Amino acid sequence: MALFELARDEKQLDAVSASLSTLKQALAESDDLRRLTTSPLVSRDSAAKAIAATAATLKLDSFTAKFLGVLAANGRLGQIAPAIRAYGQLAAQHRGELTAEVTSAHPLNDDQVAQLKTTLKSQLGRDVSVDLTVDPAILGGLIVKVGSRQIDGSIRTKLNTLATAMKG
Repeated sequence: MALFELARDEKQLDAVSASLSTLKQALAESDDLRRLTTSPLVSRDSAAKAIAATAATLKLDSFTAKFLGVLAANGRLGQIAPAIRAYGQLAAQHRGELTAEVTSAHPLNDDQVAQLKTTLKSQLGRDVSVDLTVDPAILGGLIVKVGSRQIDGSIRTKLNTLATAMKG
């Protein structure tokens, strides 16, 4: 991914990571921003202007702002979420970490994230970065995916398993 390579070469990995984290949070919290990035009705020019203003408002670093401008100019703003995820995985690999995709029913606080990282580190024997996603449909618990391994401790899955067992 070009953004990662540029950030690595310019020693801006942490700045870009922070900006992408801010952007991910803004996308989760703002319906308007989500619509801007996904609506086919927004012209490329309008999207580029709006995304530039958003980058300035969120105080994103210049690499991330330019990257978003390129996505807008090419009609690819809908690819922000996969790009953020890919960047996080590349940055984690660069730091020698594993990346865990964690889905929870509610946002996790800093203490819960720290405890989760500690637990995963003890289980996997390596530092772990987490890519957090909130999905109320799982009802409760966590779904943790590291590489090809997935641990599904969601209440939805437990209820589905119980319902299947009761059907006999």
